[in-house]
Amino acid sequence: MGLGWSSEEERQPLLRPPPPPQAAQQRRPQPRGTAGGPALPVPVPVRRLAPAAGRVYGRRWLVLLLFSLLGFSQGLVWNSWGPIQNSARLAFGFSGWDIALLVFWGPIGFVPCFFFMWLMDKKGLRVTVLLTSSLMVLGAGLRCVPVSDLELRKKLIHGGQLLNGLAGPTVMNAAPFLSTTWFSPDERATATAIASLLNYLGCAGAFLVGPLVVPSPNGTSHLPLLSQSNTEHIKDRIEAVLYAEFGMVSLIFSAALAYFPSRPPFPPSVAAASQRLSYRRSFCRLLSNFRFLMIALAYAIPLGVFSGWSGVLDLILTPVHVSQVDAGWIGFWSIVGGCVVGIAMARFADFIRGMLKFILLLLLSGATLASTWFTLTCLTSVTHLPLTTATLYTSCILLGIFLNSSVPIFFELFVETVYPVPEGITCGVVTFLSNVFMGVLLFFLTFYHTEFSWFNWCLPGSCLLSLLLILCFRESYDRLYLDVVVSV
Repeated sequence: MGLGWSSEEERQPLLRPPPPPQAAQQRRPQPRGTAGGPALPVPVPVRRLAPAAGRVYGRRWLVLLLFSLLGFSQGLVWNSWGPIQNSARLAFGFSGWDIALLVFWGPIGFVPCFFFMWLMDKKGLRVTVLLTSSLMVLGAGLRCVPVSDLELRKKLIHGGQLLNGLAGPTVMNAAPFLSTTWFSPDERATATAIASLLNYLGCAGAFLVGPLVVPSPNGTSHLPLLSQSNTEHIKDRIEAVLYAEFGMVSLIFSAALAYFPSRPPFPPSVAAASQRLSYRRSFCRLLSNFRFLMIALAYAIPLGVFSGWSGVLDLILTPVHVSQVDAGWIGFWSIVGGCVVGIAMARFADFIRGMLKFILLLLLSGATLASTWFTLTCLTSVTHLPLTTATLYTSCILLGIFLNSSVPIFFELFVETVYPVPEGITCGVVTFLSNVFMGVLLFFLTFYHTEFSWFNWCLPGSCLLSLLLILCFRESYDRLYLDVVVSV
């Protein structure tokens, strides 16, 4: 990102212009030479100029809105099938393996993750966002192709989910890049939180839209209109959701094509204008930095497990007799709560800087306790804990709040720890690791999908491991130091 602002011509507007040399010499008395000789040259002292404050533009909120909507729609499309898996099985003949694979296309889409990060670092946000949104339009369109052959239709749906998964690296990694490019230091954490958490909010929207619009085969829908649920009616409702999502993605793509600049005319901070490491040196720096590897695992393991677990939440809660609609509401409120708390925590981090580790310790402690409560509740035959709708709602929602709200705090800590490594590369590595862990879990789920207690135990185990890693981590704030100290 900083490579685009490396030239003196573009950095010059941030610096106070030095006085003209001639004028400086005219103001100083010229000493006489010895024996009436010529005047001796007087060395003009060179003054070290401090950079002036960067400029921020009102259009930054429009850029943030478009990117956040893109992330929202990508999460909505990715999580379309998990909340309505019972209805999808009846309408399209999906098996349990198909449902797990539809979610699995998300982490598979992260295979070319580093290509998108390289593209963002070299070509900027606009090219990367347009490529990402075009893949999403094509993927959402494939899911809507009306073919009568059911097997072909299933293949088209799988292909559409894969193309949507390929958009994941940009919408999940580019938030710190965007916030550094467009926002001042006292707004960066908030912008990162909004841009990154709207993707999760899209997943929450799928928990709400799917079960309420698509009737459940067992007749648990809350809408009286959907009480006569049959195969054709359920299929028509699913297709209505697919068409609506295709229209929304196409509209966002059109808006980004019309206006989505790569960067503002002038950078908003010293860190935004500074030189970054090259692509090769960045990877060497990341892989040799033990502190970064610690927090990368602390992020990737619990968030990867939780993402996979959320994608098949309906499948997990079915054995404990939770309806499709109730599972949708649990998933919805857990993610919405995490988004609200995450933005609030990020705003707090903007006001009181240097508290990222402390915030993460609080959030991960809460996640460990909530996940343990949920897992023990599901083992009611062993623990004899009360298994009620209230306990399931409370434990799942608290778990979602604690883990989802940690995402932007982790992102800011990553960038601060390894600066001047480009933000896109840093977040690309950690989200790639997160999707590796999610992919491994979902891979095992395709074979062991008849019993889920092992999947539930992965939650408290991963949260506890992350808590221990953060507890041993020594924090540093290199980017913040540059903005606060150098710009003074």
